[in-house]
Amino acid sequence: MSVHAPAAVRRERDSLGEYDVPVMAYYGVHTARALDNFPISGIAVSTYPEFVDALAAVKQAAAQANNELGLLDDARAHAIIAACNEIRSGQLHDQFVVDVIQGGAGTSTNMNANEVIANRALELMGHQPGDYHWLNPLEHVNRGQSTNDVYPTAIKVALQVQIRKLHGTLLEVADAFGRKSTEFASVLKMGRTQLQDAVPMTLGQEFSTYAVMMAEDADRLLEAALLVSEINLGGTAIGTGLNTHPRYAALVCEKLVGIAGFPLSTAGNLVEATQDVGAFVQLSGVLKRTALKLSKICNDLRLLSSGPRSGFNEINLPAMQAGSSIMPGKVNPVIPEVVNQVAFEIAGNDVTISMAAEAGQLQLNAFEPIIAHCLFQSLTHLDAACQTLVHRCISGITANRERLYESVTNSIGVITALSPYIGYAASARIAKTALRTARSIPELVIEDGLLTAEQVDRLLAPEALIRPSERISIDTAVEVIPEKKKALP
Repeated sequence: MSVHAPAAVRRERDSLGEYDVPVMAYYGVHTARALDNFPISGIAVSTYPEFVDALAAVKQAAAQANNELGLLDDARAHAIIAACNEIRSGQLHDQFVVDVIQGGAGTSTNMNANEVIANRALELMGHQPGDYHWLNPLEHVNRGQSTNDVYPTAIKVALQVQIRKLHGTLLEVADAFGRKSTEFASVLKMGRTQLQDAVPMTLGQEFSTYAVMMAEDADRLLEAALLVSEINLGGTAIGTGLNTHPRYAALVCEKLVGIAGFPLSTAGNLVEATQDVGAFVQLSGVLKRTALKLSKICNDLRLLSSGPRSGFNEINLPAMQAGSSIMPGKVNPVIPEVVNQVAFEIAGNDVTISMAAEAGQLQLNAFEPIIAHCLFQSLTHLDAACQTLVHRCISGITANRERLYESVTNSIGVITALSPYIGYAASARIAKTALRTARSIPELVIEDGLLTAEQVDRLLAPEALIRPSERISIDTAVEVIPEKKKALP
């Protein structure tokens, strides 16, 4: 005999028959079946609160529109609206229990929302959950709707919220790099191409590029947001608007805009909008672009901070944790590393979204659940990664100024700045000699009589190296005697 008392249940009925539902649950029979049908990821819809809020916003807009059109009486409309407001304030999110990865093009999620809203509305009306004679999840909460217009509309509303949040975070990243650019404006260093010494620059210039890269992608993100502001709500099953009032599509969009607080528009062709997921593909591509650029920046930070004694050792990343269980004192670049991994995940999500978009058939894409999951995950994780990078890495970066200055003075690359004055052949010969003998470029140029010490100092002054517009004219800077230019041996 079991020592545990049987769980209290209520019995509900759908078109397939009867099914037990936990008596305390606000969800109903359709959700209960989905819990058994889709034990896939273990990630519930409630993991993405913006999505739950968006579902409630769509249902609230529908109730308002149907009430105004005389299709839903005041008592039921007010109860539904009140339940939706509670959900949008953070209540009942734990009742959105279906797995984010599900068959049925999102039907289980739509039904989960319908049932939770209906049962809470029933309570507000003084009735028991499951007593659908008074207010029905399908007849009233879902009136004038289909999963095929509710689900993608809710996805887009949730995405708008997440996009705006990530946009602000990307600007924070750009601003953090911008502050470091100012801090390091006078720190001279060697630039590199293909990991080989190139020409001098400042550490400030290096960090300024990261600021520009992130600010540009913040702009690209807003452009993508415009594409996901067009909704198909009112199209019902395939976009023809079957079972809706002629004014419903325009009115429900107007109501949803008022609830959501940002611009949305009804698609010009609802049949097209119901089957086309191109906006999701575009957004995913922008997220991948941003993630990969950020990952490249993190690769740079790891490389520039490598060492501390046998690597580049040009900058110091703030120490966040002990780096090894066997090597005492080792500290690793763990924050850039975690950002790299988020970028890999987002690139993988983009592949999944691409495949799901291509797999759509005829009037509907049945794979929007995995598209939504991947987009929400990419946006959420990228935002968290950016916040972590700003507060636990960028803000604490310092420069090893002496090491950087030494790298310039000992570099072969500074010969490039002298090449216009002494010629390419002589420059190449001097560079080879410097590399072979470990002597400095200025020393060899002066020794060969190609330039005077004063001329070398002027041409290799920091301001001349890093700001080409301020370099002195070739015609007036030096006068090089032709016979002093030596050819390569």
